[in-house]
Amino acid sequence: MISQLRGKILSLTPTDAVLEVNGVGYQLHIPLSTFEALRAASSETTVLTYLHVREDALQLFGFATAEERELFRHLISVTGIGPRMAQGILSGLNASELRQAIQSGNIDALTSIAGVGRKTAERIILELKNKLGKIEPMESHEPPTSAQLKVRSEAVVALMSLGFNRTIAERSIRDVLQESRNAELGVEEIVKLALRHTSS
Repeated sequence: MISQLRGKILSLTPTDAVLEVNGVGYQLHIPLSTFEALRAASSETTVLTYLHVREDALQLFGFATAEERELFRHLISVTGIGPRMAQGILSGLNASELRQAIQSGNIDALTSIAGVGRKTAERIILELKNKLGKIEPMESHEPPTSAQLKVRSEAVVALMSLGFNRTIAERSIRDVLQESRNAELGVEEIVKLALRHTSS
């Protein structure tokens, strides 16, 4: 089992990275939060990994933190959730937001993630709520309210209508919201700030 890799980042996108280790390039599927961490990393970095074995393929997933990897492992233990969906869930909510959503039973937060329907969200909460106590949170955040999730979703749709793919749109909006943590922003304000982010 490959537990971690240390090397030089050869290429990086919001969903994938290639890490060169001793002359070998390893392709890693990554969540958006790991992309953000790797984008800010130095030329050589360590990535925690999870090797998913299928009959027809070996898929290597990479994570910036142990908490992300542990949440990923819990997510793929849920009935009907594969590694790609788990990767998408960790891209839609960061580790702290996801933990809070599951422990508080916040279905709206989970269904705000692309590809996660109400039944899937209910299964995640049912199967993981009592397991998450085993993971020590790295930091504490209040889960986003339904109104905040609605604004975030509408801002993503607006950016996509302007030609941005969903991953880039979500990343830009997350950056804006993190920088304006204490401000209640409307859709128009978020989109304007996100457009400045993507052009900088």
